[in-house]
Amino acid sequence: MPIDPPLPDALLITPEPPDPAHFEWFLDRLGRALSSGIALVQLRAKTLDAVAYRELARRTCALCRRHGARIVLNGPLESLGDLDADGLHLPSARLMQLTSRPLLRPKLLSAACHSRDQLLRAQAIGVDFVTLSPVLPTRSHPGEPTLGWQQFETLAAQVTLPVYALGGMTRAMAATAHAHGAHGIAGISAFW
Repeated sequence: MPIDPPLPDALLITPEPPDPAHFEWFLDRLGRALSSGIALVQLRAKTLDAVAYRELARRTCALCRRHGARIVLNGPLESLGDLDADGLHLPSARLMQLTSRPLLRPKLLSAACHSRDQLLRAQAIGVDFVTLSPVLPTRSHPGEPTLGWQQFETLAAQVTLPVYALGGMTRAMAATAHAHGAHGIAGISAFW
């Protein structure tokens, strides 16, 4: 099913948010990224508790709305509840536990993939788009094995859903990513 409006070529994944006392700095930085043209955001937080994440998500959703950007949530939530988000993002472990889509359309559902099996599961349960990583070395995971462009292209060709290249991306790599079958690029530092 086509996504309307179509997905942009760039997906900003937020860095780990600071503690709640520093949310203003985080939101200011996100506002600058949105002002530069970012139209799709994943609010990723692995260290915030559910209460803090929910507060940051509420404020981030409002900021994205003001900028006309879409947002998917990736944190300690099982559902969107009353948050004004466009969808949810599934970490790969959660993706592999599912046998059906856990979210009704038109909400977006994205997933993190690192293998052919994960890509096929994402497609089977009706995920709208995925990140496939790590394509290249990253500062956050030095020395970790990477896919490289050829393996990325081979894996991305296994599914018909939009695949964002993630890991070591810069804005200048958008054309290379497209040439290897990516819908676009995803990153933290590339857009933050």
